[in-house]
Amino acid sequence: MKLLPFITLLILSLAGYSQGKLANPILPGFYPDPSIIKVESDYYLINSTFSYFPGIPIFHSKDLNTWTQVGNAIDRPSQMDFMGERLTRGLFAPTINYNKGTYYITCTDIDNIGNFVLTATNPAGPWSDPVPIPEVRGIDPSLFFEGEEAYIIYNSEAPDNKPHYDGHRTVRMYAFDAKTLKVKGQEIQLVNGGVDITKKPVWIEGPHIYKRNGYYYLLAAEGGTSVNHTQVAFRSDKVTGPYVPYEKNPILTQKGLDPNRKHPVTSTGHADLVDGPDGQTYAVFLGVRPYEGDYYNTGRETFIAPVSWTNNWPVINPDFKEVQYAYQVTYSTKTAGVQNGNFKVKHDLTGKKDLSLLFLRTQPGSWYQPGKKGLALSLRPETVMGTANPAFVGRRQQHLVCETSTTMDFKPASTSEKAGLVILQDENHFYFIGKSVNQGGKQVLQLFKGDTEQAGMKLITEQVLPATAAAVSLKIAANNDQYRFFYALKGAEWKQLGEVMDGKFLSTKVAGGFLGSLFGLYATSSGEASTNQALFTTLEYSGDDLIYK
Repeated sequence: MKLLPFITLLILSLAGYSQGKLANPILPGFYPDPSIIKVESDYYLINSTFSYFPGIPIFHSKDLNTWTQVGNAIDRPSQMDFMGERLTRGLFAPTINYNKGTYYITCTDIDNIGNFVLTATNPAGPWSDPVPIPEVRGIDPSLFFEGEEAYIIYNSEAPDNKPHYDGHRTVRMYAFDAKTLKVKGQEIQLVNGGVDITKKPVWIEGPHIYKRNGYYYLLAAEGGTSVNHTQVAFRSDKVTGPYVPYEKNPILTQKGLDPNRKHPVTSTGHADLVDGPDGQTYAVFLGVRPYEGDYYNTGRETFIAPVSWTNNWPVINPDFKEVQYAYQVTYSTKTAGVQNGNFKVKHDLTGKKDLSLLFLRTQPGSWYQPGKKGLALSLRPETVMGTANPAFVGRRQQHLVCETSTTMDFKPASTSEKAGLVILQDENHFYFIGKSVNQGGKQVLQLFKGDTEQAGMKLITEQVLPATAAAVSLKIAANNDQYRFFYALKGAEWKQLGEVMDGKFLSTKVAGGFLGSLFGLYATSSGEASTNQALFTTLEYSGDDLIYK
């Protein structure tokens, strides 16, 4: 009998499992506003994507630690697109639920149809076209099911639409028909302002309702999705309220901790609860990893922490003040794969579907041509500085210390034709290393920076290339707030183009909005007509953060 634990551990080790570890962030990089469900022994998690396409990634896990993307809920332009919208608009804070064989996603399309619901019988898809819910005014809708009844809960306007202060919001509810996907009855206000309206709490949002031990728990974020972000809890013996706030709120925050602590996690909140394989409750929530102060380029990421139920109140991360980069658990977890920890990825550009790649606002058209030799991008007049669908395909920056490289075959025919590698925060905040020709007709490598004043880009430096050099390798290396740009001709070593560039320019603090940075393959004719193409034969990424050593 004594051999059984050893044999079990040996089998788990050979299968790629370790005994009891959750590694944070479980989804590094631009994966904000997580929502999670458990269906039998399977976990499904989704995130916001704003104006990127496809929208709302769907991840699957068996152990809460290793996640595999299985689909995207918005993967057809017939469902919706985001043409004409800024990147930081689009889809806000989706929530996933399951009831009696049907999966539901509720979400907000902030500038168009407003709140809507999608359904599917398989979480990998296909998902239905969005069904608008016009009566639900606000953002961050979620569903709660109990027996034959269902409810939709959401952030809404202040009472009578007359806020007493900036950020004064409410949490409201309707009964919901899960078959017709329509609200029923009258709207009910559950929370006004937040935990204590006399203190003028702001941005009560991301609400979820759970039932446990005879109580209904309403959890929501408060304080805004930055350094003052918190998670708070309310409780009632009726689903419709009244809800009483926990006297020891907040149940999660990193506000007030030493700003000089090592490897800080900040801005935590927007949590969702789920029971783990061990029966313990866990919370997934967003957080950020700044490299200095409130500067971070990787966006809001998905973290996990255990939850205790103290006097029938949930408390997230109960044994620590600081969110931990690893939690020991009593069940076996698979070792970190290509979604957390340090890892390397070589993206397939030959035509196999890569669910993690993102486009701007809608799916790619004929300009996107994968083939046996690699990915050919036709040069389009559209640019990343506009609000259309340029020839851009991106992947998230998932580490503070990382690099992305590509090899490209491209023969520019004019000064307007450019192709290469971009690190993109938004339409105005980016760096671009690309190949073109200069006014003298010579092939050059150019380094550009987004121009926030002129809504364009400005040339930082350029390097003349041999006239015969068609193929060139490009690399962007990030080290916290330092970004370096490299090139290499066939058979030659890497050479740096220009000086070290300021990474804070790519931070959310400088750019504003809700996004994280993406590395992207990019080809443009800068407003001119063109029939030219750039052929990208590789796209590789590697991240090596010190926290995972």
